Amino acid sequence: MTPPKQALVVDDTPLNSRLVAVLLKRLGWSSEMAGSGEDALDVLRQRSFDLVLLDMRMPGLSGEQACRAIRQDLGLTGLPVVAYTAHSTPEEKQRMLDSGFSGLLVKPISFADLRAVCEAMCTSPSA
Repeated sequence: MTPPKQALVVDDTPLNSRLVAVLLKRLGWSSEMAGSGEDALDVLRQRSFDLVLLDMRMPGLSGEQACRAIRQDLGLTGLPVVAYTAHSTPEEKQRMLDSGFSGLLVKPISFADLRAVCEAMCTSPSA
């Protein structure tokens, strides 16, 4: 049996993190939560993940800044990092992709949207 894929969920609102974790569990994923961009970088220095879901609006290190640090400082250029945000104008989406994000989920996140992102970002032979 293949171990579940691992996701790091980064959001300063615990309720949002728990909701995403429940949806991921329904998809057969395991998840770990981080409450800030700084915490996410600390966790990523210690463990590897198959996917990072990163809130854009957080105090301290923003989602954009955290994504840049994941790509540049940690060198994790192949790791799928998906922005999730309530802000989704075409300009904002392009800015997110330009700053290194692999994709975008718009809040409120639906099960179908999360499944589509997980499948698109992390396909495996068993998927």
